[in-house]
Formats: sequence, C-alpha cells, structure tokens
Amino acid sequence: VMRRNPFGMDICCRKGSRSPLQELYNPTQVSLSNTAILHQIRRDQVTDTCRANSVSSRKRRVLTPNDLKHLVVDEDHEMIYCYVPKVACTNWKRVMMVLTGRGKYSDPMEIPANEAHVSSNLKTLNQYSIPEINHRLKNYMKFLFVREPFERLVSAYRNKFTQKYNTSFHKRYGTKIVRRQRKNATQEALRKGDDVKFEEFVAYLIDPHTQREEPFNEHWQTVYSLCHPCHIHYDLVGKYETLEEDSNYILQLAGVGSYLKFPTYAKSTRTTDEMTTEFFQNISSEHQTQLYEVYKLDFLMFNYSVPSYLKLE
Repeated sequence: VMRRNPFGMDICCRKGSRSPLQELYNPTQVSLSNTAILHQIRRDQVTDTCRANSVSSRKRRVLTPNDLKHLVVDEDHEMIYCYVPKVACTNWKRVMMVLTGRGKYSDPMEIPANEAHVSSNLKTLNQYSIPEINHRLKNYMKFLFVREPFERLVSAYRNKFTQKYNTSFHKRYGTKIVRRQRKNATQEALRKGDDVKFEEFVAYLIDPHTQREEPFNEHWQTVYSLCHPCHIHYDLVGKYETLEEDSNYILQLAGVGSYLKFPTYAKSTRTTDEMTTEFFQNISSEHQTQLYEVYKLDFLMFNYSVPSYLKLE
C-alpha cells in the first residue's frame, strides 16, 4: 500500500496497511475490541478531569519543544510514547529501541539499562519541526503509563536517596534538602546529602520555595506536567498495575505482538502499597494534605482513589 506522506513523497507503509491508531479505534480482532472499551473509559476519565479542573480553558498554554522531550517517537510503527520515570520506563525504552532499531536489537532484555537511557538511542518529538510535530501528534498513536502517585513517589525516594551509588542525586538534591529541612545538620550530612529521610523529602516537595526555584526532577514530577495530558490527547493510558496486559495490547496494535512481548520479571525490591503505607506513617496530616494537593490531578486523572492510610486535614 502506498500512502501519500505530508512532505510530498510516496512512502511505503509498514507491514500491513493498518496503523495502530486505526486498529485501536476500529479493531478487526474481537480480542482487541474488549480491551478497547477499557481504554475508552480511561481516556474519558482524563478528558473529564481536564475539563472539571478547567486546565485547558485557563489561558491555554502553547506547548514548547521543551515540553515534548519525554515523547519518544517510533516512525516505523507510527507510535509516540511519553515516558514517566518509575513506571517501567526502562523496559519501555528498551522495547522502543527494538521497534525503532531496524533489526539492530531483537530482545529488549539484552539491552543494558544504562543504554536504554542514553538520549541519542531514541528520537524524541522535540527534535522535529513544528509541522512535523503537529503531523505526528495527529496521526500517530500516543500512549503513556501511569502508577499510583504516592507509590511512584516512594519508589523514586527509595531509588534516589537510599541507594549508595546515586551520589549525583545526593549531591544535587540531598545536600539541598538537608540544608533546608534539617536543623543542626552535621557538616558531613551537608556535604554528602546521602541520608535524606522521607519526611525531609516530603517537606522539600511541599515547600513553596522548591516550586519557585526550578521544576521538579522528572523522577518525582507529576505525570500531568511531564506528559501534558490536557494538551495532548493520549489514545492509550497504560497502568503499572496492569503493565503486562496493557503493554502487550499496544504491541498487538502495532502488529508486532506475535514476535515481541513486553519483558516481565518479578522484582523483589519493587515498591508496594504496604511499603508506601509504612513510609507515610511518620508524615504529619498537614504535610500529607499538602502533598496530596501537589499530586491531586494525577490521582483524579488516572482514577486512583485517595489512599486509605492518609490522614487528610
């Protein structure tokens, strides 16, 4: 099937003439149509939340190229993936490398984790011209993966502040958090920043000074601010809680499901709901309430209920 592309030359389609977008909205397989209903419900939830919080009606902000640096583009399968740190993004980047590597990689798990995060290995939407960006936003299937916001936050804290090897985070954020949140901090703590307590991390996040100073680091930035779901219409919202099913559904839509499966592995160190509950036990109800406000849109937009362990004021 030849198809006219917007830049005036004929390009030959990917294998099979239906794009993932067509397959999603007009499924040819019954197995895909049941799942399509679930994703319609998730899409509606995002739209309703954006409308209810009049996020888009407030003077509509025009997205800048900097806003698009989390959107990974797969030209061959006409897909755009917005990656959210601490939501299986390493594995999804590996999968995207297989999809866009033109045969260079075949098994996602053979790609070292650090290689998946090398920015030159994947193309992001901010690298295109404005007309090219608009064309892709309109014609490609766009998806992202989300996770219960506080579970994601605890996961980021555990990874960045309790692991000895994350010295760059300790230096850049840890020292700042200790300086600002800890009375009578020792010289060593001020220099190393490698023993930040979760309570201090929370106090840093809700401190108005932090918000004014610079945007949150991507590991604890809201999904709302990373992927702009009120400005960009996502066709699929995958969830960490149903990671395997949602991921393999996307690979099916892309027409690669028969030979590419999403990598699964049981990670014993994974942050769970019980663990998150424990971390929040020492957080005052005042701080819990303020923190919930910061992440509230993510809770509402992706249909996560207020955690039962919270003592909101």
